[in-house]
Amino acid sequence: MDVVRTDVAIIGGGLGAVAAALAAARMGRRVVLTEETRWLGGQLTNQAVPPDEHPWIEDFGANRSYRALREGIRQYYRRNMPLTAQARSLSTLNPGNGWVSRLCHDPRIAVAVLHEMIVPYRLNGNLTALRFHRPISAWTQGDRVTGVVVRGLESGRDLLVEADLFVDATPHGELLALAGVEHVLGQEPRAETGEPHAAEAANPRAQQAITVCFAMEHLPGEDHTIDKPRRYDFWRDHAPPGWPGRLLDWTTVRPETREPLTRGLFASDDGRPWWTFRRILDKSVFEDGFARSDVTIVNWPQNDYWLGPVCGVDVSEAARNEDAARQLSLSLLYWLQTEAPRPDGGIGYRGMRLRGDVVGGTPDGLAPAPYIRESRRIRAEFTVLEQHIAHPLRPDGPAIFDDSVGIGCYRIDLHPRVGGEGYLDLGCWPFQIPLGSLLPVRVENLLPGGKNLGTTHITNGAFRVHPVEWGVGEAAGLLAAFCIERRVPPRGVRARRSLLEEFQALLLRQGVELSWPKLSPL
Repeated sequence: MDVVRTDVAIIGGGLGAVAAALAAARMGRRVVLTEETRWLGGQLTNQAVPPDEHPWIEDFGANRSYRALREGIRQYYRRNMPLTAQARSLSTLNPGNGWVSRLCHDPRIAVAVLHEMIVPYRLNGNLTALRFHRPISAWTQGDRVTGVVVRGLESGRDLLVEADLFVDATPHGELLALAGVEHVLGQEPRAETGEPHAAEAANPRAQQAITVCFAMEHLPGEDHTIDKPRRYDFWRDHAPPGWPGRLLDWTTVRPETREPLTRGLFASDDGRPWWTFRRILDKSVFEDGFARSDVTIVNWPQNDYWLGPVCGVDVSEAARNEDAARQLSLSLLYWLQTEAPRPDGGIGYRGMRLRGDVVGGTPDGLAPAPYIRESRRIRAEFTVLEQHIAHPLRPDGPAIFDDSVGIGCYRIDLHPRVGGEGYLDLGCWPFQIPLGSLLPVRVENLLPGGKNLGTTHITNGAFRVHPVEWGVGEAAGLLAAFCIERRVPPRGVRARRSLLEEFQALLLRQGVELSWPKLSPL
């Protein structure tokens, strides 16, 4: 087996992984990053989810490097795309004009910009990125991880990656399990966390729905109907408990109240139809003739899959559930093409065309990886609870953490859970990311690089979004570099006030915001 030695090993190539790699390489450390798929970027790219962000994102409330990513995407469009003069002049260009985000864009553009961001460090040798490599085992000695074995999915060869510090930036927190790092999965019991919305009993299987996203365009007068999916009859007739009717229908659930919500494809009483929800190409933004149609990403309540988990179960069960999720998404597309009621009294939109090229050209035309909302989470020195950030519990503001290493903001937004528990959507204050939530209770040299930090099943709903994942990753990368230079373990930084202040000063110099102005909750 070949061996590679590095300063920092980042296992998994999600959005937090890229932030961690950039941060550590920027500080002069040697970094090896591994990723199972062709694309780096996780939820922004191979999961095909336009960025979920807070309303102040254009002005403040994000790391400088995350702003560079957002501006890089806009500049890529300005440099390479035939935008209208009006669109080109907009500092807040939104290529899709989707209403979920101020920057709805094609995932291939994000891939290109992330590559532009990392390429200087690949050229100078600080960063080695190994795509199509999956972690299969971890070597440990006492309370330290000494190496991780990754398997080349194309070569079939195994590689041992040895490092001083490891970052788990996989979508499921796979390295936590492989290395025996104490962690939590699914719901904790209320007796453990004291959270009002926690479950009575622990349930590792009660994980949020996954979604296999896809891109589509609409070409009226043409017929692009796909072959009938093999599970279509099941999904067409499926009426989940607590749902207002069938899952494949225009009536879904309003997350905040769980009341029925009817929203059409191209028109809706609230002015927010599904077509523009996550639209990534608005053809009116481009010169005439550039695009035949808008393009939208389908990540709707109708293709949320929660009949079984994909994390913390054996390989065969995970594969069955991911396949079922893919069948659900194909069934939603087929329903849209053949049976969806239209306002004119007809049924189906046969001109709906699956755009598999947008998501990388997978065999079924869907995103390469499912959108994972919930991961394994470390048992941390400090765990962020509902009591720290939920507006209903803290009318005067969020908890203030003197060990802040970043900030984030999103509603506590949980999608339906495996086992039948429905939406949970709570108001939330803009919050800080405490260093204690990045420190495992025992293991000395592993850090979380995404959704796997010390949150609960409840607070994960606010921490799981793009800028927060980036912030967690950047904090982990900078912490790894700082600890290697100072020859101290990560928990030693939090334990010594002088080191903590020195590290926070470094964060500020690197453009990491550590606190919020006084704001209203979301």
